[in-house]
Amino acid sequence: MITKRSEPGWIAPPMRSPVADLVGDAAAALDDARVDWYLFGAQAAILHGVARLTADVDITVRLPATISSAALAHALERHGFALRETDPTFVARTSVLPFMHLATSLPLDVVLAGPGLEEQFFARTEIRDIEGVRARVASAEDLIVMKTLAARSKDAEDVAAILASYGTRLDVGYIRETLRLLEDALGQSDLIPAFERALESSQPGHGR
Repeated sequence: MITKRSEPGWIAPPMRSPVADLVGDAAAALDDARVDWYLFGAQAAILHGVARLTADVDITVRLPATISSAALAHALERHGFALRETDPTFVARTSVLPFMHLATSLPLDVVLAGPGLEEQFFARTEIRDIEGVRARVASAEDLIVMKTLAARSKDAEDVAAILASYGTRLDVGYIRETLRLLEDALGQSDLIPAFERALESSQPGHGR
């Protein structure tokens, strides 16, 4: 039996956080458009055990050949988002569609996936619950790869926190191999050493 709002005993459903509201509306728009997507960045890090106070939301999408970036923008606009940057050359230059979620005034950056490694990341996504919203999220290993590549101080902190949270449950061999492929592709030699330093620092008793 369903209790109506006007009846005794009616209890209001719990309110979702602004981030959950944003992710819920984005998920509805992308799923309606049949566009594959996953969360990465700060919100994915939080789901993987990082203590962060941020409302930034980053999503990677894989557009089928039948959907343009303009059509994707219209789909999100129908679900309560507005573009923060309307210059079409910005999208062509950065592969990012920057939105504002009108209901919460929170930013959403939608990154257009390219070929290659992104396909691997999509194949390894996990389903997580964010206050009742089903969200596809980058795996812990792939998030470590992304943040090792980004190489900002906050990314290094996130890598350390994920390593500490997961411990031996991480597929370290996969991380090393993916970083090696990136080094070969980018002509870099600093990714694996950066990860090894973070891994060593995360070991119990390190620094004592």
